[in-house]
Order: sequence, then structure tokens, then C-alpha cells
Amino acid sequence: MAVQLQRPLVAAACLLLCGVMSGVLGAPDPSYREALMQLESSMQTGGRLVLSPAERRLDQRLQQLKEAEMKKPDFPPALHFFKARSLIRSSPMYSLLQKMPKGGALHIHDFSMVDAEWLAMNVTYRPNCYMCVTGEQSMRFLFSSSSPKPLPLCSPWMQLEHLRAKMVNTTDLDNSIKASLTIFTDQDPEALYPSQDVVWKRFEQAFMSLWGLVTYAPVFRDYYYQGLSQFYKDNVMYLELRALLPQIYELDGSTHDRAWTLKTYQEITRQFVAEHPDFFGARIIFTVHRGVNTTLLTAAIEEAMRLQKDFPEIMAGFDLVGREDAGRSLWYFRDVLSLPAKRGVSLPFFFHAGETDLEGTEVDQNLLDALLFNTSRIGHGFALLRHPVAKNLSRKRGVAVEVCPISNQVLKLVADVRNHPAAVLMSEGHPLVISSDDPAMFGSSGLSDDFYEAFVGLGGKSSHIGTLKQLAVNSIRYSSLSPEQQEKALSLWQRRWDKFVSENSF
Repeated sequence: MAVQLQRPLVAAACLLLCGVMSGVLGAPDPSYREALMQLESSMQTGGRLVLSPAERRLDQRLQQLKEAEMKKPDFPPALHFFKARSLIRSSPMYSLLQKMPKGGALHIHDFSMVDAEWLAMNVTYRPNCYMCVTGEQSMRFLFSSSSPKPLPLCSPWMQLEHLRAKMVNTTDLDNSIKASLTIFTDQDPEALYPSQDVVWKRFEQAFMSLWGLVTYAPVFRDYYYQGLSQFYKDNVMYLELRALLPQIYELDGSTHDRAWTLKTYQEITRQFVAEHPDFFGARIIFTVHRGVNTTLLTAAIEEAMRLQKDFPEIMAGFDLVGREDAGRSLWYFRDVLSLPAKRGVSLPFFFHAGETDLEGTEVDQNLLDALLFNTSRIGHGFALLRHPVAKNLSRKRGVAVEVCPISNQVLKLVADVRNHPAAVLMSEGHPLVISSDDPAMFGSSGLSDDFYEAFVGLGGKSSHIGTLKQLAVNSIRYSSLSPEQQEKALSLWQRRWDKFVSENSF
């Protein structure tokens, strides 16, 4: 629970910390020790929140549940998430975190919102769905009114409706399709994905597999609505989606431009909010793969500025995506990324930066460069502790780090979540939010799995209900919403939070 410091203890702590006391101290004064402990506790995320009696009762329950988790022979945050998921999902702690109103998910990618089960069992059962298989046993899908043109290095197209009609049992096929659309596995993940190169290759193949499914116009609409539904079910009330805004195709092969795609996002968001009044909405961060050349990025920035002007309600800003270590650095694109400022156009940036363990490389400087380009938030920021200047700047400017613990573990930046750099950031009360990056790819759900890892793993025994409350508030305060919208969203969230506390503080 949050600690309110007594003035004598604060004074004693300040004396010690400021070095006013000198000479041999002798036996440590217990009151000084208590002051230091309370001061340190007050510095962590949520450490200065004043809690209600009901919140303090709920905190006692949370601490008991957490202690039970920490006594388990297999402590989930110390295990790979694929191994830990069933342990996490069966815990009373997880059940409570599922019920908690978590605010917003600010780092989610467009085509990793919806679980593979829905895609395999709903989308691939629709008429006119074709499939082929590459030499690497990766699947490709396409909706077409007639047999599509052959793809290089892919088996002949098979219409799934006809293929299934010939089968007595379609379970194996359906399971194969599910497996192609996610990197989650029941096998030993460390053996299956022994390096970052291997897991990233599989990760990218999975996106290529689902591409033809989700970019089909009728599916695209349903997919986004289903994604909002899944996050809403997990008690998330707001989303900021990194979206590539691809050309969406129709059954006859005709395509729609990015403006159509963004307008569709806006229309479905409005529909979902109208049907779910306690859901606040969603905004889109237009993204481009960081492997593009300067010509393509220039065209994308030009279009981003137009979209920002034409769709101010839904368009939040711009980012570069893809594996940071394999892509070009922000500094490489400095002239192109400077175009909005040179033209006096406000195009907020939300840069991925520091999603790397390659210290001292050109890519490792992305953290500083993101701040030079006035990024609104930092995506991942895994390397932030190695950059004290960037760390101090982000704190002073209130540039929050979007922490995605499961993503960083699965993509092999850290093995044990307790050793994640964000554990230090949380202990210091650094501006941060918790998100899930690509939940469908990792077999996670909404935000609950990542909140579990953050609360139990990153926070350890020190985190408390104030930590959870502050993280939820942060997700609104550090969003792209206007100050007026933030106040409305916070009011809506507070009502849900109070209800959650009253129903669970027994």
C-alpha cells in the first residue's frame, strides 16, 4: 500500500541522504532505517497515492495472493511465458487482475489483436478462402472469386471449403492453421526458438501467414471489431493501435487506399463505443516498416501529414516498426523525419526505441534520437538503463516508456521477467505504461497476462495496489488524448475502479 511519510522520518532520511551527518555513526538508528525504507517505498510507481480504506483492504488480499504465487515451486515470472501461461491463468491473482479496469493499451499492433482460434475457426471457414503452403511450411491465404494466380515457392492454391469437404476429420488441418498464425507453442520454447534470429524469423512468418486473411475487406472489419471486443472483455477501455494501414482488398481483387482503411477504423470504433458506452475509444498510430528506403518513407510521411489533417479524431501519429536490430536507425532517416517540423505541421511521433540488447550500436542510439525528435512515448525502451541521459530526459519531459514484458521475454531480450530493466524503472517511479505488443502472436490475452508479469515479476513483493492503480492512470495520462478527453476517460475509469474495489475488498 502507499505510504504517507511522517515528517520526522523524512527529515532523518534527508539528513542521511544529503550527507549532512558525518563521522562514525555507530549502531544504525532504527528510525533512520525506517525513514529510508519509507522514502524508497514512496518513490516507486504508485508509492505516493493516498489509498482509501477499501483499497487498503484489497491490497491486503493482493499481497496474500502474491505471496502464494512467490511460494510456488515454479514461479511463473521466472519461466518462459509459454511454459508459465497455464500456471498464471489458473491462479487467483490472475482472476483478480482480469477483473481490474486497466485503462488503456497503448502499444498494440494491428494484426496481432485477435487470437488465432478465431481466425482459424471463423475466418478460414468463410467461402472463397484459398490456402497454399511454402517450402518452409508457412501458410498463405487469399480470398478470391476464382483460383488465384500461383505464388512463387508456394504449393498450388487449395480452396479450404473444398479441401475440408473431402476430409472425415478436419482437426489436424485446423490445428495446423492455428499454429501458422501464432508463435505460441506447447513444445519447449527455448529449444524451438534458440536465438533472436530464429524467433524473429518465425514471428515475421506468422504475420505473413495471416496477411491475406485480415486484409480482406469483410474480414478486416470483423477482425477489428473482434479485437476491440477481446480487449473490452479484458477490462481495457481504450486502445492506441500501431497500424500499417495496408491496401484492403475485395473479392474481385480491387483494393482500397489508406484513407479508406483509416476511415473504416474510425467508423467501427464509433460503432463499438455506441454499443459499449463504458469503452472510451481507440486511436491509430500509422506505422511503416523500418526496412524501407528514404523515398518510400518520404512518401509515407507526406501521407501521414495528410491523414493527420483529414482524420484528427482517429489519427494519433506516426512510428516505424519491425525488428529494430535489423532495420535502419532513426538517425539514418533524420532528414525525412524532420519534414513535419520544417513545414510547421504537428505530426506526433511514438517511436519504438531501445528494443535491443546490442549496446553501443547505431540502433542502440535510437533512444536518444527518439527524444531528439520529440517522441511522445518510447516503445519498449528495454535499453534505457544503459542510456542515463535518455533516461533523465524521458523522466523530465514526461515521456513514458511502453513496457511489454511478455514480448521482451518471448523475443529473447530477457529470460527471467524479474531481471527486466523495467523493474528498476518501476522502483524509481519512472513514467511508464504496461502493454502487450502482439498478444495474439504470444498467446496472451488483452493486458491481464502482462499486468500479472509486471505486478508479480517486475514489482516483486514491493508492488501494491497503488502500483496497479498508478499504471492504469498512466495509461490515460500518457495517451494521445487531449487533456479534456483524458479527464473524461479518467472519470469513466474511476467509476469502474471504485466498483472493482468495492466488489473485491473483502
